[in-house]
Amino acid sequence: MHEILTLTTQRVPAEATHWSLRLMAKHTGASVYQVRQVWQAADLKPHRLQTFKISNDPHFAEKVVDVVGLYMAPPENAVVLSVDEKTQIQALDRTQPMLPLRPGQVERRTHDYKRHGTASLYAAFDILTGNVMGRITARHRAKEFLDFMRQIDKATDPALDLHVILDNSSTHKTAEVKAWLAKHPRVKLHFTPTSASWLNAVERWFASLERRALYRGAFGSVQELREAIRQFIDTHNAYSAKPFRWTKSAEAILAKVARARAATAGYK
Repeated sequence: MHEILTLTTQRVPAEATHWSLRLMAKHTGASVYQVRQVWQAADLKPHRLQTFKISNDPHFAEKVVDVVGLYMAPPENAVVLSVDEKTQIQALDRTQPMLPLRPGQVERRTHDYKRHGTASLYAAFDILTGNVMGRITARHRAKEFLDFMRQIDKATDPALDLHVILDNSSTHKTAEVKAWLAKHPRVKLHFTPTSASWLNAVERWFASLERRALYRGAFGSVQELREAIRQFIDTHNAYSAKPFRWTKSAEAILAKVARARAATAGYK
């Protein structure tokens, strides 16, 4: 048991990047069953791998406090929107017709596909209602972002302040954008830390869009892709929209990041 634990946590097999049950059994002389029992008892899963990225933003803490504060205690007489763009969405079609689901057979499609172009989606997720406002564009420059901000401005009550949470893309910080903001003082931008897309609520909605409407879709043209995205937005707003709930405090997030930084310090 000690040998299995030591090899699993401190060494890498010469013939692979990680241990498998059979590989560990071969190296230690134990049975596959014994290796499995040891790993389960120690909660070791060498076959699994997760990714992470710790933000190096020098203003990480204050940005987390700012954004989480908007989620957990939205200001009165204001609209809070989480905004981002999903760029280069491909209109992909399969090279042959799909074979539909039937008893004893899953839905099947060809592994190859035809490309028919791309589109970009700007989305604003209202954390108080869950509704989404979208704008589909051919490109994703500062001009398109500013057009979307004008759309948001016209679509929201002018008597309310407008708080917009977004990432640090250079298209959000051009001179033209800053000039427009100066003329629209009710609009206030709140930037997430770098490498912290998980803090932007609209990313969860983008994941739902990808999973439910895009991944298994077949689009014979960019126009078909655009129609599918618009239908998803309309259907979401009509049947699925609900207030966004953020539960983890800024203090808890900062403490977790501090632990992660301490854990990685020894591996530099």
